[in-house]
Amino acid sequence: MGLTLVEKIAARHADGLAPGAIVRAGDFVSIRPRHVMTHDNTGAVIPKFKQIGAMAIADPAQPVFAIDHDIQNVTPKNLEKYAKIEAFAREQGVDFYPPGTGISHQVMVEQGYVVPGALVVASDSHSNLYGAMAALGTPVVRTDAASIWATGVTWWQVPKVAKVVLKGNLSAGVTGKDVIIALCGLFNKDEVLNHAVEFMGDGVANLPMSARLTIANMTTEWGALAGVFPFDEVTMNYLRSRVGQFTNPGRPGTRGATSRSGYTNADIAAWWNDRANLSADAEADYAIELELDLATVVPHVSGPNEVKTMVSLPEMVRKHVPIQKAYLLSCVNARFEDLHEAAEVVRGRGGRVAAGVEFYLAAASAEVQARSESNGDWNTLVDAGAIPLPPGCGTCIGLGRGLVGKGEIAISATNRNFKGRMGDPDAQVYLGSPAVVAASALAGFICAPQTFTDRAAGITIRRAQSKPPSNVSVEIIDGFPPSLRGRVLFIDKDNLNTDGIFAGKHTYRDDITPEEMAAVTFENYDPNFNALYRKGDVVVGGLNFGTGSSREQAATALKFKGIPCVIAGSFSETYKRNAFNNGFVVFECPELVTHLRATLADRAPTTVASEITIDYGKSMLTIDGKSFAFPPLSPAAQELIVAGGAENLVAARLRKKA
Repeated sequence: MGLTLVEKIAARHADGLAPGAIVRAGDFVSIRPRHVMTHDNTGAVIPKFKQIGAMAIADPAQPVFAIDHDIQNVTPKNLEKYAKIEAFAREQGVDFYPPGTGISHQVMVEQGYVVPGALVVASDSHSNLYGAMAALGTPVVRTDAASIWATGVTWWQVPKVAKVVLKGNLSAGVTGKDVIIALCGLFNKDEVLNHAVEFMGDGVANLPMSARLTIANMTTEWGALAGVFPFDEVTMNYLRSRVGQFTNPGRPGTRGATSRSGYTNADIAAWWNDRANLSADAEADYAIELELDLATVVPHVSGPNEVKTMVSLPEMVRKHVPIQKAYLLSCVNARFEDLHEAAEVVRGRGGRVAAGVEFYLAAASAEVQARSESNGDWNTLVDAGAIPLPPGCGTCIGLGRGLVGKGEIAISATNRNFKGRMGDPDAQVYLGSPAVVAASALAGFICAPQTFTDRAAGITIRRAQSKPPSNVSVEIIDGFPPSLRGRVLFIDKDNLNTDGIFAGKHTYRDDITPEEMAAVTFENYDPNFNALYRKGDVVVGGLNFGTGSSREQAATALKFKGIPCVIAGSFSETYKRNAFNNGFVVFECPELVTHLRATLADRAPTTVASEITIDYGKSMLTIDGKSFAFPPLSPAAQELIVAGGAENLVAARLRKKA
């Protein structure tokens, strides 16, 4: 059986893997990413780094600090935070990009940190963008970032991989943003939730790098952990266009230094010659296959306040929805091509931004803005009434000038329109392409820059057939239980959020004890849970367990209660990382959930079921005389549990090294 590109890249960056060993979806591995990026949240990672006993960053060339989120905030407190980050970068010899350089993800690509076949992580959910470069970009949490700084490695579970075939060519006026909006809206039943997506098909060759960056970026909103494009001539031509343009104005102790990760034409030629190892195998195994005919895509908008709800532009024009705000900014759609597209709409229509509309403009980077100014696009937009902002995140994350107000309606080229994210929760935000944003800003209502006709989307879904489990033998390390038995408490709820597991009102009680945390588990979901619970019970949940807020207490409270593990149909990836980072076992077994739903009658919010036996050595569980396989918990995962979490494990490694 062949390998996906994601599996190949994971193996390339696996730490301690035996020569010739392969990595499959579901495997837990220790990874050594090429780079780890942090932005303003570097200020929160620094104390975590020091707390685990680290004194020096293991590999100063590995981290990148790029300040971008709150750069309009010039209060002494925020400037002091930025100064501390820069001082830490200087002390540790880390590449540092100061406020105004650009949005961190754009900087990572512009300055050569992301290359084909690389695994690049960031403590930011839109690190998916790096997949446009035939790299594997995926988010990590702050504890992971601190661990990578200290040791160069962290853990990762290789996700299921989805194959997305793009056929044909886009019609005139249809953009990459329209493609990802269509994918989010057409496949909106969690088809790619927590998967890595690999794009392929003849239509990929017709997508320029700007479109790929947009699509890869918003695979985050689609629910995926990564969105990876193939290494082809489009990628190679983009790489060649960047050679010799790598700069780092903020390299500590230098002026005008080049990026540590710049590449040459010789590097590009070497990658091209090795492209067989930078591509998926023809017989690779995928969890699901989706297909979209690009010729059937027409511009849509997402919303309001919902990414996976889409409405075609012809329908929006008929609705004549007035707007008060328009936004052309963010890491998804503020590159040179996006600004040019919007400027062309202004030139074609003439006139100015409509009365009563505020149109905010920010480039993805200072380099993008300079290039846009040099060809006249920037001035065209500003002269039409756009309000310029510095290159950064700003309004997209609800910071700085121009937030959407109570009762207002906005059209935005950003990647998220969650309620309250960009301002007042009593507002409506739609997402659209840069051309749609520009046309709407001029018209005063949501509209397309040209006439489009509704058409049926050409889509296909093919799901992989389940395969019988193969015999698995997992090495069990000292201190990790080879097996366990316990009664099942079945929580028959999909998308159970962290508020249901551990209520928000307890989250910021710094004085709450582990015993008190254990006593309030699931109180928002089922007040009767604690009356049913017996020490040693195994909790089984539904699909996407632990969605919502990233609070780690939703995992640690269950650990403090004495629950040995949680099994679910699937988990929020953030919940899973928080669990293992705190030494708590969780794993997926959707077949077990299906079995319980089929055999348990009159299910309550929490239902007591039969006893379960879990054999970690064989990756097999047994209940009601039936056996079900689950993903192996490799030594890399077991180490986290035995150590009591990632911070303890890293501290132990540092002590051993010392």
